[in-house]
Parts: sequence; structure tokens; C-alpha cells
Amino acid sequence: MFITLLKKDLLLELRSKEIIISMLTFGVTVILTFAFSFNVSPDIMSTFAPGLFWIMILFISVLGLQRSFAYEKEFDAYSLMLTSPVDRGFIFLSKWMSGTLFLIITECAVALPFVLFLQLNIDVDLIQLFGVIVLGDLGIMVGGSLVSGLAMRAKMSAVLLPILMFPIVSPVLIAAVKSTVGLLNHDPFVDWQLWIRIMGSFTVIFALIGYTLYDHISEE
Repeated sequence: MFITLLKKDLLLELRSKEIIISMLTFGVTVILTFAFSFNVSPDIMSTFAPGLFWIMILFISVLGLQRSFAYEKEFDAYSLMLTSPVDRGFIFLSKWMSGTLFLIITECAVALPFVLFLQLNIDVDLIQLFGVIVLGDLGIMVGGSLVSGLAMRAKMSAVLLPILMFPIVSPVLIAAVKSTVGLLNHDPFVDWQLWIRIMGSFTVIFALIGYTLYDHISEE
């Protein structure tokens, strides 16, 4: 059933492309704003690049979550899905995984403009960097998916989502920035492994909480 729900989200996006296009457009806009607003040397820019990157990802993820759950609001499809004989925990897992996939696709598209426009020199193991980014994406999206299920039926869901989401995912955001800085500075892994553990622990804990409690969270 989880695979069916995940395929449903992916097929909807494949037909409309609303989520990825909106996330990509917003990401490129943020990159251009950063590039033309900060008139500093590449060395100084590289110092702030990890923080700028993850702030951009945070706002992109909010936009993607809002668009993803907007599908379910049309014709009250979310209520129909809740009344179907489906484990509601699988609904949470499918939203989490599909949102993470959309975020990774967007990051792959904006990575090159981010490096070029900010004149960054990335000299790291790209596999390790990709692993850190994916772990951060999973942490941000698991918290965001949990909050989205809680806020989507509210009248001011577009405002309520970031208000609830930002404090919840702030540990992941801080850990992601610290891990990226440690990797870019070629620090020994032992110096920043704590931040990896924080992201991993957060992701596992909130995944279990979301799967277990989504039945209650999704109620009116």
C-alpha cells in the first residue's frame, strides 16, 4: 500500500510538475538574490555558503510541502483518502518520501547555479557531500510532513505550516550546516560526527512518531 500511495504522489507530480517547477523557480530566485546582493570575495562567500544553502533548502521545502498537500485539498480528496481502508501511517511515509525525492531533484537542478553564481570552489568528496545533504533532506521533510498533516485543515494552513515547522526542524538545520562546514573544511569526521548523529536520530525518532501518531494527527 505504501508503494501505491508513493506512486500516486509521483504520478500526480509527473503530470502537473507544479511542485518541482515552483521549488526550482524559488530556488533560482534565491540564488540570484544571494549572488547580486553580497559583493564579497569568494573566500568570504564560501564561509557563509553552507548556511545560505540550507536556509534556501528550508524555504524550498516549505513551498514543496504546501503544494504537495494542496493536491489533497482539491475536492476534499484528503478526507476520502482517510476514509479508505489504508493504514494512515503509510500516508505519512508516502508524503515524506515523495517530498524528499522532489527536494533532492530540485537540489540537483540548483546545485550548479548555486556554485557558479556564488563563485564557490567545492573541493570535497561529492559522495560524502551528497550523503550529508540527503540526510538533512530526510530530517527536514520528516518534520515538515508531520506538521503538514496537522496544519493542512486549518484555515490559515499556509501561515501555520512554517510557524510550526521552523522550530521543529531547527536542530536538523543546525546539524546540517555544521556537518556541511566540517566536510567543506576537510575536518576529521570525528570532529563533526555528532551532527550526523543528531540528524540521524531526529529522522528516526520523528519517522516513528509520524507513523505511530498520524492516525490521531490527521483527525479533524
